[in-house]
Amino acid sequence: MSRQMIMGNQAIALGALKAGVKLAAGYPGTPSSEIIEFIAKYKDRTGTYVEWSVNEKAAAEVAAGASYAGSRTLVTMKQVGLNVASDPVMCLSYVGVKGGMVIVSADDPGPISSQTEQDTRVFASYSKLPCFDPSTPLEAFEMIQEAFELSEKYHTPVLLRPTTRVDHAYESMEFPSLEKNSLTSEFEKDTNRWVIFPRSSYLNHKRIFDRNEHILPAEFSDSKWNFIEGNGKASTGVAAGGISWCYVKEAVSILKARYPESEELKNISFLKIGTPYPFPEKLAEKYLTENKRIVVFEELDPVIENALIHICGKTGMKAEVCGKADGTVPEAGELSVETVVSVLEKVFFNSEKKEESGAESVPELPVRPPVLCAGCPHRGSFYAVKQAMKGKKTAYCGDIGCYTLGNAKPLDMTDTCLCMGADITMAQGFYHNENDRHCFSFIGDSTFFASGITGVINGVYNQARQTVCVLDNSTTAMTGHQPHPGTGMTMMGKTVEKLSIKKILEAAGVNPVLEADPFNQEQAVAAVKQASEAEGVSAVIFKAPCIAVASKLGYKFNGPVKVQAEKCIGCQKCIRELGCPALSVSSSVLKNGKHRAEIDASLCTGCGLCRDVCPVKAIC
Repeated sequence: MSRQMIMGNQAIALGALKAGVKLAAGYPGTPSSEIIEFIAKYKDRTGTYVEWSVNEKAAAEVAAGASYAGSRTLVTMKQVGLNVASDPVMCLSYVGVKGGMVIVSADDPGPISSQTEQDTRVFASYSKLPCFDPSTPLEAFEMIQEAFELSEKYHTPVLLRPTTRVDHAYESMEFPSLEKNSLTSEFEKDTNRWVIFPRSSYLNHKRIFDRNEHILPAEFSDSKWNFIEGNGKASTGVAAGGISWCYVKEAVSILKARYPESEELKNISFLKIGTPYPFPEKLAEKYLTENKRIVVFEELDPVIENALIHICGKTGMKAEVCGKADGTVPEAGELSVETVVSVLEKVFFNSEKKEESGAESVPELPVRPPVLCAGCPHRGSFYAVKQAMKGKKTAYCGDIGCYTLGNAKPLDMTDTCLCMGADITMAQGFYHNENDRHCFSFIGDSTFFASGITGVINGVYNQARQTVCVLDNSTTAMTGHQPHPGTGMTMMGKTVEKLSIKKILEAAGVNPVLEADPFNQEQAVAAVKQASEAEGVSAVIFKAPCIAVASKLGYKFNGPVKVQAEKCIGCQKCIRELGCPALSVSSSVLKNGKHRAEIDASLCTGCGLCRDVCPVKAIC
């Protein structure tokens, strides 16, 4: 073993491997993606089977099969992915598992890269699954091993809920020894156990209720992940869980340095919650008895806060619990050390004064809105549709991925974006409401496999009229270029037959299914016009690789293009219509008083889209 700096997601992967996980499946999504990739790195050493499934539901079901046979399994996703997986997960809660099964659902306070700020701890309560909430990478490493043990002890899936700052934080820890998993398992038929019947669900509900309301709250009260620290002689105690625990500890250290004579800070008492569901009530009752006022710090929903208020109501204790409900703590977004310092300073000293910490003030960073990369093929796809449908009554339904950025000016080609796969079915809703509006759906290749196919079938069967635009860049770009069924590569490193999106669309009854190169605007615009004239569901597959993987796929870049200063008239059409980050306005002034365009050669890939747009052929 050696001591290394290890990322939180790597720590989760190592913890699972250390626990003997035999199958790991997931769907990529920030902040969880690195877990599967790190497990794949050691698959030959441990013998673990690992896959990127087509979506989170499939991943949970693949893992359930292996778990029923007795193997330890891991499922990974981000928090919104848990919605996709909820159907099998809710049923697994009742049916149970045999081999330990841990579901990692990474929450995204902020949110930084998600549609919602939903809290997996609440889903744990809703689905009746035990939940661990790590504060650091090392805690995540140890917790997931205990989660496997708990899963097998109570025959239930267990949730591990890291948040972004835990997933992506680094901590020095011993790299564990990883050995070949030699355990074999075999599925044993047992209809009464593995087939979900109404009667068995009723009986299992009673068993789960007893476990979650009586057994686990007592067991978790003695867990090392939940504890009280301090003597409780201060006027106010502080409770926290997850990454907020680290913020609280650092914030109190800062305040102690700022107010060295404060007896309040010296005597402050802390409650740390590492298993938010089922809640460690016995421990919390002890804390509530010792502290008459408690401030709770936690990100997303007030889970710990509500649990403490519930205990007060149930037991008749008079402790005052402050947090999100009374506005003491911000109700949304990420917390930070600075936020906790500000809140505690007001609580203990009735002061919001921010004293100088000694550090130099740092200027605010400039606002930099997200934008499609220079040379991204999606820009050409959006532009082709925009040109083809100019002046027509349309609706442009977007989806989750890089192409969500098609909403930004100047492209402005995403009228809606709800969740994965919704672009196709929402377009059908628009059409059935307004038959004279031609509706377009923009979906990526990975998302098409994840949740787009069912929408296509629905549209064909229910006789909608729409054009599905598949922006096929040969990878799952936004989350880190993971493989999918259209790439011809598995996470086990095997080359397999690619699934043809064109054949799938044709098999579903889509007609016509056209293919176009988004960098060949003449061809792309013609394809869009032809598809839009069809009566039913039509499709255009815009096929060009993501610039980040193009070289690996054998594509060669042409090299950056240039603006010919003597030809440029300063119309800036290339800048105004494309929004490519490689294009900018020159400081030099032309004779007509306008500023010509210029191209940053370090960013330009030579895709040529601006060359095609230029009305005076000034770009070559």
